[in-house]
Amino acid sequence: MSAAVDPGFGRFAPSPTGPLHLGNLRTALLAWLFARSSGLGFLVRMEDLDRVTSSPEHERLQLDELERLGLDWDGPVVRQSDRFDRYDHAIEQLESRDLTYPCWCTRREIADASAAPHGAITRYPGTCRELSRDEVTLRVGSGRPAAIRLRADIDTELFFDDLIAGRRRGRPDDIVLRRNDGVPAYNLAVVVDDDAQHVTQVVRGDDLLSSTPSQMHLAALLHHASPRYAHVPLVLGPDGQRLAKRHGAVSLETMDASAEDVRGRLATSLGLSEPGERPTTEELLERFDPARLPRVSWTVDPGMVCTTAD
Repeated sequence: MSAAVDPGFGRFAPSPTGPLHLGNLRTALLAWLFARSSGLGFLVRMEDLDRVTSSPEHERLQLDELERLGLDWDGPVVRQSDRFDRYDHAIEQLESRDLTYPCWCTRREIADASAAPHGAITRYPGTCRELSRDEVTLRVGSGRPAAIRLRADIDTELFFDDLIAGRRRGRPDDIVLRRNDGVPAYNLAVVVDDDAQHVTQVVRGDDLLSSTPSQMHLAALLHHASPRYAHVPLVLGPDGQRLAKRHGAVSLETMDASAEDVRGRLATSLGLSEPGERPTTEELLERFDPARLPRVSWTVDPGMVCTTAD
């Protein structure tokens, strides 16, 4: 008799830099509903690569918030700060195939070189991609540390079917693999970890849609399978801007509402309950239908937050 096929896992992977705001909690709830309704396991991973901004205290707070919201997960919580050897090995693999190059560009230099007419940064402009040996020697001699970038070497667009955003396409970029302070970069770590943890479904904010082709390309170079993606429209504050700390009381700790009330409001924003209802996670799982989820951002009611100065 053949062995059962492991269907894999969904996951929620916050950065432990503070309490989870409404947007984070909404994504966590959706990730849990997607995974459990698909017969997948569900993991929590702490993306604590930056030890300056991350802390064990914030991790404990976030895990408590998820439990209060009614979410459970399978197995121990994995921390990226414990997995640098995996990321270093992946970079070594790419370096051995001449798929990387050092980059000395600052964010300001990249912005100045790649900004579109309306001011948005498009792609890495390739400033350090084809430096001569003398130019590399000069930069190394300056003492300025270099980041490590992927040499994507692909001009064709990649297509993928997003479970929420639909058919999407994009061209992989020369993403950073290791920052100039020696810390592995997000795009590398997430690809390595999703493969190692058998993550087959990723639910996250649609601000990461543009990075998906690059992550898919990197996964292919490392001989990893890409997960299915579901990119959730962002939660906006009353001012129409992405929900952030400037909006004040947007977490379980600071809102004047119980965790059950917050879960009910999140469920209403997803079309899974009527206003004023307080459904359990089990009830939400029974009602969950990805095809009926809203495809637009949710703007929170002014009464739910307390706007503060930056």
